[in-house]
Amino acid sequence: MPDQSRPVTETADPIAETGLSILVVEDDAAMREAVSARLESWGHRVAGAEDAGTAHGMIHEGAPDLVLADVVLPDASGLDLLAGLQAEGNPPAVVLMTAHVEVDLAVEAMKRGAEDFLTKPIDADKLRSLLDAIGAKQRSRAQIKRIESRLSRDPGLGHMVGDSPAMVEVFGLVRLLAANEASAILTGDSGTGKELVARSIHGLSRRRDGPFVALNCAAIPEGLIESELFGHEKGSFTGATRRREGCFEMADGGLLLLDEIAEMPLELQPKLLRVLEERSTRRVGGTRDVSFDVRVLAATNRDPKTAIAEGRLREDLYYRLAVFQLNLPPLRNRHEDIALLAHAFTREFNAKHGCAVEGLRDDVLGLLERYEWPGNVRELRNVIERAVIVAGEGLIEVAHLPPFLRGGRAAADSESTIVLEVGTPAREAERRLILRTLEQVDHNKAEAARRLGLDVKTIRNKLKQYEADRDAAP
Repeated sequence: MPDQSRPVTETADPIAETGLSILVVEDDAAMREAVSARLESWGHRVAGAEDAGTAHGMIHEGAPDLVLADVVLPDASGLDLLAGLQAEGNPPAVVLMTAHVEVDLAVEAMKRGAEDFLTKPIDADKLRSLLDAIGAKQRSRAQIKRIESRLSRDPGLGHMVGDSPAMVEVFGLVRLLAANEASAILTGDSGTGKELVARSIHGLSRRRDGPFVALNCAAIPEGLIESELFGHEKGSFTGATRRREGCFEMADGGLLLLDEIAEMPLELQPKLLRVLEERSTRRVGGTRDVSFDVRVLAATNRDPKTAIAEGRLREDLYYRLAVFQLNLPPLRNRHEDIALLAHAFTREFNAKHGCAVEGLRDDVLGLLERYEWPGNVRELRNVIERAVIVAGEGLIEVAHLPPFLRGGRAAADSESTIVLEVGTPAREAERRLILRTLEQVDHNKAEAARRLGLDVKTIRNKLKQYEADRDAAP
């Protein structure tokens, strides 16, 4: 008779506290009892069955975490039991046992979805290590289900994800801004999602069917930014071979985001202020004003009051834009959102790259939650995209992360450190510092300038000089 004295049942307790629920399928009663006793001594919950048919019924009733089955059974093979469970969908983990080393059989078992293949007599250390690995995988999948549940309750707003207190406060301001037409300035470190917030405000507002236009004031050469903003007429300057609409005209009926507003040339800011006040613009080289209906938001990774004090941002322009000011918290201050963000990004990149990644292992999530994320949400997004591509399917493991994360905090800290030999020329030290800082901020020149206490024009000029030096090298 099958041993059913220890039924396999579902439990609400975490696997880490109660161990795995395991069904041992073995027709040799002495072997079944010996294996069961060893597993129970390690803290697992065990039931036994003497044949495949009995095991199948018990699995349906109790849903164990693991089936440890002999290959040779009275009524079917362990491979047949494995195939039947796989065909039904959502099977438990299966480990097969055999008294003989059969390479072809082991390969076939792994192809059919077995977790592993053990030979008798079973090596206790190998079995325990295998159970630890299966337990870790089960905990990870349970964590993924909890995260999926949180995401299904839509813990976010618009294009944004998060349920930390800091983000709940942000969502409240986004809803408020979406319900009115007030101008606002969005502040926060590079990579915190200022454009995402602007898109969410736009998507929830009455202008949602109108265009969304974003202009990065730091990314456009100083001589072209006026044309980008206000447009130009054909022949108004060298290279103006046709008339071009500016951002205000392109955003008519929608929303215009002026990103990195503190990097806009100071001499252009009075003209922008006049355009905002009069709700009309004139193209470069034009003779008539063009009216527009545009909601304007601005964003900066600098503190606006500091930018005003440093002469980077006109005070009157700031007060015209900042009816509201919404500050986005850095990711290091909302670590409780990392699991949600990572899972949402995994979904996104599965669809983009045709992958089938389930989620992240617990130890991977632990590494992500301990890291300080100087590049904020943008950096996390890049890390998850890389990991999804490398993993392809199953769970993201530590080996799928970039080297600076695999090494833990020390390796991450080393990425932010430059070692210079005594006597390094000052010009070379400056070059290394600027280039390393640009790497850290995903080559965002405005953010690099802010961290280094320089202006964007200086960063651009330095980069041009480094390129010229490289080209001139023998």
